[in-house]
Amino acid sequence: MGGLTHFDGDGNAVMVDVSAKAETGRVAVARGSVFMKPETMALIQERGLKKGDVLSVARLAGIMGAKRTPDLIPLCHPLALSSVGVDLSLDPEASAVHIEATCKLVGRTGVEMEALTAVSVAALTVYDMCKAVDKGMRIDNIRLVRKSGGKSGLYEAE
Repeated sequence: MGGLTHFDGDGNAVMVDVSAKAETGRVAVARGSVFMKPETMALIQERGLKKGDVLSVARLAGIMGAKRTPDLIPLCHPLALSSVGVDLSLDPEASAVHIEATCKLVGRTGVEMEALTAVSVAALTVYDMCKAVDKGMRIDNIRLVRKSGGKSGLYEAE
């Protein structure tokens, strides 16, 4: 734990210089959920919402979000992502949409922020598409569950 990396010796925010790092294959997986009323879950299942197919639109939004991460998060490096996958699954028993994003690249810095952004944007899209019928939805438990590559190696959440 070498401390925070986005500050110089004077406490100024800086973009980390990764030019001396070796390029390695890097993968990050993030997850999160959107909890809702059972009636809202039924509308998603039946594709009965006026705005369209919630899961397809949210999947696309998540992919777009990963690609736009450096525009949204200060000091993130623009990355040449080689793959972004966003999977949404319905859990009628919990009345939830579960979201998992996997981002990959070969590069000098990790893709954790891209995976987390993909999940966040997908979750926000589910909320946006369903808010007319359920303003009380809850976006919950967005977290990094796995990352590999780079100097720090493998991380897996408990």
